[in-house]
Amino acid sequence: MLSPFRNARILIVDDEEKNVDLLRRILNRFGFSRLESTTDSREAAALYVRHRPDLILLDLHMPHLNGLDVMAQLNQIAEATYLPILVLSGDVTPEMRQEAVSRGAKDFVSKPFQQDEIILRIKTLLQTRQLYLQIQSQNQLLEAKVRERTKALEEAQIEIVERLAVAAEFRDDNTGQHTQRVGQLSALLARQLGLPDSQITLIRRAAPLHDVGKIGVPDSILLKFGKLTSEEFAIVKTHTLIGARILSGGKFPLLRLAEEIAFNHHERWDGDGYTGIPAAEIPLAGRIVAVADVFDALTQQRPYKEAWPVPQAVGEIDRQRKQQFDPEVVDAFLRVIEQRGAGLSDYV
Repeated sequence: MLSPFRNARILIVDDEEKNVDLLRRILNRFGFSRLESTTDSREAAALYVRHRPDLILLDLHMPHLNGLDVMAQLNQIAEATYLPILVLSGDVTPEMRQEAVSRGAKDFVSKPFQQDEIILRIKTLLQTRQLYLQIQSQNQLLEAKVRERTKALEEAQIEIVERLAVAAEFRDDNTGQHTQRVGQLSALLARQLGLPDSQITLIRRAAPLHDVGKIGVPDSILLKFGKLTSEEFAIVKTHTLIGARILSGGKFPLLRLAEEIAFNHHERWDGDGYTGIPAAEIPLAGRIVAVADVFDALTQQRPYKEAWPVPQAVGEIDRQRKQQFDPEVVDAFLRVIEQRGAGLSDYV
């Protein structure tokens, strides 16, 4: 009948040696062999840590530390699992029961106890613990599956949007690599600015989505040779609004950051950007991508322009500090250039 519980670890804490011996004999008779015991309640906490028992048989009235004190210690060190404590005492008044329950007692047996009664209580408590651990294991499995499913959903959403970004980029960059270069350079700038690794990773993955709104700009404007009219430029400027709208409502941090970047990456430090947002209100990620985007656009050939030499593009970024760009981001950019030299074509 007790075979499922024969391997249960049981700790006995009672200051009376005869009680400990009696409990050991009873438990051995019913097949329990993994027993630890002490007559010094001060050792209970250390024994718990060493042996991680499945059940504790605990006396209440003991010298040094009484049973309530022992339970108070266990509450501080016990793992977040159901730990049955069976109180054995000749003094189980209603007040004492209430106090013991508040400290973690799960059941009570009055001394002197009957063999059958204590075995029955032990079996019940061990069954409860077993069920608790099974439920806990199932919950952990379910939580892992939810995390896996959530991650898969996030990756699927990101992949869809990234493909949109690449589709938009192929319309004015026949290599389709502009988005990835901007992501890599944005990550380098974020690291120079001292951002934590988790935020650097988010920026690296979100920055390539900055121009996803170009999907809504007509080819006749996007691929036009020569200067745009004011009406045409006004249409081009809508790509930040379109991109933010495409990315809006995302449940994941990456998509929310991508929306922020798509909307803000053409704002200027002097407040003369697409929507005129003041410098203090432009999110840092938008300020970072603004520098990375312009540098890459300058150094790459497009249907409407030749590629600038890297030193000339670097000089232009520096000249635009406090005008188009956040001066701290420009300083970070110049440090990246100094560390990596002019060979910054792939930013890796």
